[in-house]
Amino acid sequence: MPPVESSFSFLDSSGRRVASILTTPDGDTNKIAVLCHGFLSGKNSSTNKTLTHILTARGIATFRFDFFGHGESDGPFEQITNTLAVDQAHATIDFVRRKGYRRIGLMGSSFGGLVATLTAAQRTDLACLALKCPVVDFAEELRLEFGDTEMAKWKSTDTVPNIMGGSERVPLRYAFYEDCVRQIAYEPARSITALTVIVQGDKDEHVPLHQSQRLYDALQVKKHLELIPGADHQFTKGADFTRMTTMIADWLTEHLTE
Repeated sequence: MPPVESSFSFLDSSGRRVASILTTPDGDTNKIAVLCHGFLSGKNSSTNKTLTHILTARGIATFRFDFFGHGESDGPFEQITNTLAVDQAHATIDFVRRKGYRRIGLMGSSFGGLVATLTAAQRTDLACLALKCPVVDFAEELRLEFGDTEMAKWKSTDTVPNIMGGSERVPLRYAFYEDCVRQIAYEPARSITALTVIVQGDKDEHVPLHQSQRLYDALQVKKHLELIPGADHQFTKGADFTRMTTMIADWLTEHLTE
């Protein structure tokens, strides 16, 4: 039988509605991967859907959800912070545990990678962690991306350029940046107990490579860093995307089925 998708809404610790999709394989399982999407993306990103397809075929359920202000979850987007997103990641893991899943892996893409790293640093019930081009110090990335002029404009207007390439400015409170300064993941990563893989393209135009390398050095668990030659942040080449999703799926499969 094909995998079964079920839509859920649940509340985070502050009563904000989180929209999500549970995909279960044919047959019972207590293994699940929780998937955290990137900034200005959503639960149905190509990475999340591809991983769901691979993992459910291997007997592993997936749970993907929309962060605050994204997709079908409560908003507005302009009020999101890393702290809020981490709270929602915790609420999501707690939700799947209440549904009976005991072998839990956490996966995060870009911004979702930062959230997943910070979340994993605060828990001991995760079997494994998979990070796709994770932001580790978002404050640094934003300063490099925008430059001094745009940073000043952000502070005065509470809007930023669309980092995904759109022409319209995006409302986002400057408090997001101030929260980023307080939520840098290098030191918290030392507390992670989940076995961790990091996958990034060596031509990533958004997340500096030194962030992944420094994160890798900070991790005190079984770990692997894979830099894919020529791959950009979005893994736009088909072969790069396939390599990235396969590596992440293999890591989750190996450590959820031990």
